Amino acid sequence: MHSLLKVFFVGMLVSFLGSLPLGTLNIAAMQISISEGITSAIMFSVGSLLAEIVYVRLSLVAMDWIRKQEKILKILEWVTLAIVIALALASFYAALHPSEEKNVILSSNLPKIVLGFTMSALNPVQIPFWFGWSTVLFTKKVLLPRNDHYNIYILGIGIGTFIGNLIFIFGGRLIADRIHTNQHVLNWIIGGIFAITALLQIWKISRKKDMMHRLEHPEEETHKIEEQYGKLEEGIEKMTHKEKEKGE
Repeated sequence: MHSLLKVFFVGMLVSFLGSLPLGTLNIAAMQISISEGITSAIMFSVGSLLAEIVYVRLSLVAMDWIRKQEKILKILEWVTLAIVIALALASFYAALHPSEEKNVILSSNLPKIVLGFTMSALNPVQIPFWFGWSTVLFTKKVLLPRNDHYNIYILGIGIGTFIGNLIFIFGGRLIADRIHTNQHVLNWIIGGIFAITALLQIWKISRKKDMMHRLEHPEEETHKIEEQYGKLEEGIEKMTHKEKEKGE
């Protein structure tokens, strides 16, 4: 496979798979799609992936600088925790007051693309994730320190994240259409997910398994990613082989 094409597919697949586990941003996008429609949720997702792209670029060229910003990153972790708790409380409030229906935080007057960018920028947990993957890809010589590689890698990441978010956006809309008379139940579920996310964040901080630990001990991150990359590479090779067979 052409090197740039491989970089693109790796970035896209890693980003897509990484966006599937339940998290603050994809659940927020789903809740926006339920309460305000698909267009608003898409704009929120575009804003969040723009911030992710900025973090990926920084992880490629300025990781040493990022590591030195320990105080800022610590503050951002606590800000993220506060936002998740607020989202959980707002969802529970909407569940207890069916006439409200909307999460008051996600339904603010702030443009959705700005809201998505801000929430993603204040949630820098993706930095260790992308630092680990980029390190492995550099080691495997899949990703080279060249602008064309960086640009195609980031393009793939943006597309992968967007596709992953679309699953939550349209999935949320489908669920809402099916249980439109019991939307308060959905608010209870979403509030519960936010609450669990907050508890996990508190546990990580208390166990010192937070973002700074992951940045200071990259071997823990890359060890797991080495295994994941092997499986991903097999999948890409199979996909490429099938495309060649179709062409023949």
